[in-house]
Amino acid sequence: MIADPAVTPLTSPHLTCHRPPYPEPQIPLCSRVSLASPNNMGSDFKAIPLIDISPLVEKIDDPAMAGDEGLLDVVRMLDDACREAGFFYVKGHGISESLMTEVRDITRKFFHLPREEKLKIKMTPQSGYRGYQRVGENVTKGKPDMHEAIDCYTPIEPGRYGDLAKPMEGSNLWPDYPSNFDALLENYISLLRDLSRKIMRGIALALGAPLDAFEGGVAGDAFWVLRLIGYPISDDIPQEERTDIGCGAHTDYGLLTLVNQDDGICALEVRNQSGEWIYAKPVPGTFVCNIGDMLKVWSNGIYQPTLHRVVNNSPRYRVSVAFFYESNFDAAVEPVEFCREKTGGVAKYEKVVYGEHLVQKVLTNFVM
Repeated sequence: MIADPAVTPLTSPHLTCHRPPYPEPQIPLCSRVSLASPNNMGSDFKAIPLIDISPLVEKIDDPAMAGDEGLLDVVRMLDDACREAGFFYVKGHGISESLMTEVRDITRKFFHLPREEKLKIKMTPQSGYRGYQRVGENVTKGKPDMHEAIDCYTPIEPGRYGDLAKPMEGSNLWPDYPSNFDALLENYISLLRDLSRKIMRGIALALGAPLDAFEGGVAGDAFWVLRLIGYPISDDIPQEERTDIGCGAHTDYGLLTLVNQDDGICALEVRNQSGEWIYAKPVPGTFVCNIGDMLKVWSNGIYQPTLHRVVNNSPRYRVSVAFFYESNFDAAVEPVEFCREKTGGVAKYEKVVYGEHLVQKVLTNFVM
């Protein structure tokens, strides 16, 4: 199930990482573990596992898939990756590499437009916090991040969730140029929504839950977020505004994140249990996936989200497109009984309404 040739780009002479404080890790095979293995609460992983999920993508919706050995191998690998690192690469996901590249390319074209053109879709509270944000307007733990971005959310009609979603009501702001921007991104979002649903079905099985555990009231109407992010070259940022962090250390809010990152630039870093920062090196054609806060709560901590950050020391402008697959906006997420039973019988986390969690974060994330 693990890709063998995909490790080659990690040792390519064209991929140079600019912060090598420890030996450069190779991507190892995921060891197969029992689904009932003890909870390790993360580990001192030195590399991020790479999983070929093609058996899951092809068979997870087939009623006759029970007992399929290839699919069960993927489920075991997902379990191992979620317990050990909270991060994993996926290949065999069914999204063409050409489409992944096209999405990054059109994002780069937008960010290279004149500032006045980009500001035509400027993010404001009136836009439901959708649209373009300039370098330094996104804040992580009180510090400005050295990136620019377009934020897109599931459209929310006025009144749909009452007062809960009022700050985020609205539709996405798409630029006039490039002209195919909205059509391309809406198709991409549709494909990633379905892929995320399938991966979450695999994660449900990895936890020993029913196949559809994250559907219905949990994520049957999953909210999604798309962030198109550009990380400028440091020299292009005025000295008085410059910091060394493209995006500060954080965990993600929802269930699952899929990141489509530029080839050939080391910037995304993941922290292991010992506090070491491990590069999530680009592997062409793969998504870097990580789990979020809502999965931690739901699983009662069996799966823990992992701190990650972005530091772009490259002499090249970097693009990353992150898709966040979340709970239903109004879902009340709490530790489920069978996960509590596996972790001492006591709920370790209080109930969280996803929409409240998201709105609280969004209202403190920007300086506009």
